[in-house]
Amino acid sequence: MAAADWFAQAEVAEPAPPARRRKRPVERPAAPVRSRRKHARRRVRGHIVWMILFALLLSGVVAVNVAVLRAHVAVTRLDQERTQLQAQNQALASRLSAASSAPRIEAAARRLGLVQAQTSDTTYLDLAPNR
Repeated sequence: MAAADWFAQAEVAEPAPPARRRKRPVERPAAPVRSRRKHARRRVRGHIVWMILFALLLSGVVAVNVAVLRAHVAVTRLDQERTQLQAQNQALASRLSAASSAPRIEAAARRLGLVQAQTSDTTYLDLAPNR
């Protein structure tokens, strides 16, 4: 497009058609006007309710995790205590076995002046009741 075209007189277009006149609609009873504020409040309330529900859910998950950790600590402590008690029981069983051994009893009897009986002098009594 040349510069002369810019300044040339524009061709005249046809006139615009006359604006149509709108018909008035039949008057109806006024519909209740809904407030945008109420709708916005409901929407905000809904979001707040969901956030509270999620917060409660997450706090419940945290509470369950804490309870599981406490239970695990208690079980670990009880397991250690059981291991210690088993070791003590084994030590006591060893001491009992050593205290009730035949050589120890014989040595204690000799210190008291007791002697072992001869097998020929040994007899057995039947203590069962007569039938």
